[in-house]
Amino acid sequence: MEIGKKIKALRIQKGLTQEELADRAELTKGFISQVERDLTSPSIATLIDILQCLGTDLKTFFNDSEDKQVVFSSADFFEKRDSELKNTVEWIIPNAQKNLMEPILLTIEAGGSTYPDNPHEGEEFGYVLKGSIEIHIGNQLYIAKKGESFYFTPSHKHYITSGGGAKLLWVSTPPSF
Repeated sequence: MEIGKKIKALRIQKGLTQEELADRAELTKGFISQVERDLTSPSIATLIDILQCLGTDLKTFFNDSEDKQVVFSSADFFEKRDSELKNTVEWIIPNAQKNLMEPILLTIEAGGSTYPDNPHEGEEFGYVLKGSIEIHIGNQLYIAKKGESFYFTPSHKHYITSGGGAKLLWVSTPPSF
């Protein structure tokens, strides 16, 4: 692990110069420069002081779990088929319900629909990839065809139907599927 590069990245992220970090940690600018270039290693006590000045601690600094998966393939998807509603929901980001938004790939068979969802905080966005859909929001009905998108705040009961079948990307926040 290149400690110096991580310290430098944190320092820059905090908007500090080497001199400002050195002053806060009661060190010299030259020492901070050497640490950032991995020419010298600070003692544990000095490293703790530096990290404290940067708003972090040893545990967080050395936690390598930041390398989270960014790209997902179909092998990562989770699929749920609902024969009653004639739809298939594919969660295209695993464990998305932990996130602020939840993107899914929704396939609605001819005559199929989604479960009605009650009003809730958040936003709903979708993009129709194939076919056309009817978006029911309260007493209003909206039509979206292939290549069109939709967006609304879910302040009324809402659901989607498709007479001829459709496939769409649907992003909801907070997660509600």
